[in-house]
Amino acid sequence: MSTNYNIDEKQALFLAGQPAVDFLNTEWPNADGKKDFFNTDDDVFLWLRQAKLAIEGVFEVRPMGSLLRAAHALRDTIRYLVEERKAGKQPDLSDLNAFLAAAQRHRRLTWTKAKTVTEELIRSHDTAEQILAPLAEKAADLLVHVDFRRIRRCADPICMHWFYDTTKSGRRRWCSMATCGNKVKVKAYRMRKNVD
Repeated sequence: MSTNYNIDEKQALFLAGQPAVDFLNTEWPNADGKKDFFNTDDDVFLWLRQAKLAIEGVFEVRPMGSLLRAAHALRDTIRYLVEERKAGKQPDLSDLNAFLAAAQRHRRLTWTKAKTVTEELIRSHDTAEQILAPLAEKAADLLVHVDFRRIRRCADPICMHWFYDTTKSGRRRWCSMATCGNKVKVKAYRMRKNVD
């Protein structure tokens, strides 16, 4: 992806197997250090839509840039929590809890045509934190329900992506076999050929 892009053409990576982990992968290494998927509020909206976590409708968060700042803060929080959990520590949950508290959602019951009761989850979307609340909830699900032995960082030493290993064997090593796995295997093959 070039830095000058058409937002309609910008495609996020969804290879981690869990939305909060995919959110971590919105940064990746490049020749200049790090590349970030999020450069504007629109980028955050785009990612949420592609992740199917966006609240329906068109929203504009004020002040401009507040959604971007909140997305960076939530991503940093999730990264901290994942890294600390992987290190066997008990990280401070207060920042994630603050995002969860800002969600301001409630259930609404309605009658259907078949005269049964159904419920709908109504969520406010007035602030950046409320817009990011579905993602914060996915991060909470990650911390509560996922076996952290299967949360891993890509084995490519240059890659900074994480993934949730859902393979039966539990031996996945790469964020993507098509990119990192293949690159490392080709490099190893070339080294063996040069030794022979």
